[in-house]
Amino acid sequence: MTLRQQWSVVGVIVLVLGGGLFAATRFMGGQLFPVSVGSHAPSFQASVLGHPQQTRTLDDYRGQVVLLDIWASWCVPCRQEAPTLEKLYQEFGPKGLRIVSVSVDAGPGADQKVRDFAKEFGLTFPLLHDGTGTIQHIYQTTGVPENFVIDRQGIIRKKVYAEDWTSPGNQALIRQLLSERSN
Repeated sequence: MTLRQQWSVVGVIVLVLGGGLFAATRFMGGQLFPVSVGSHAPSFQASVLGHPQQTRTLDDYRGQVVLLDIWASWCVPCRQEAPTLEKLYQEFGPKGLRIVSVSVDAGPGADQKVRDFAKEFGLTFPLLHDGTGTIQHIYQTTGVPENFVIDRQGIIRKKVYAEDWTSPGNQALIRQLLSERSN
């Protein structure tokens, strides 16, 4: 076998391995890299409500304690959870907690549905919108609402479906994370 043939075989092997790795991460990414407690929170992009040209990403909140809330206006558990999120924000927002609330409402009039929801519950934290639902794929959600508490280093410290954010345990977790300094 000539040197040229040997390099051709090596090239084919590298291409096959690279293609296999690409396919595995593309089609099995959620199984290979689950979004769970202890993992690094993946980045996302969502529009600022009412300003579709303005977007936010997780990088905009780097170094801060974040409660990522993925929800929809038609969701009954989301409606039950919303007042507790607002109470949590009122208490811990001034101390540095960022609630990143991303609606996945889709279709015509979705922005207005989100605005009506915010008005109904008196929500004062910023709302984002992802009408494509891409964030649900990125965060591997199984429904709404799903919440992710993310520490200053970008590590998911809690993942939960529909929660009472006024509970003593949740408040203690937020208090603890706010007291920790970023590296």
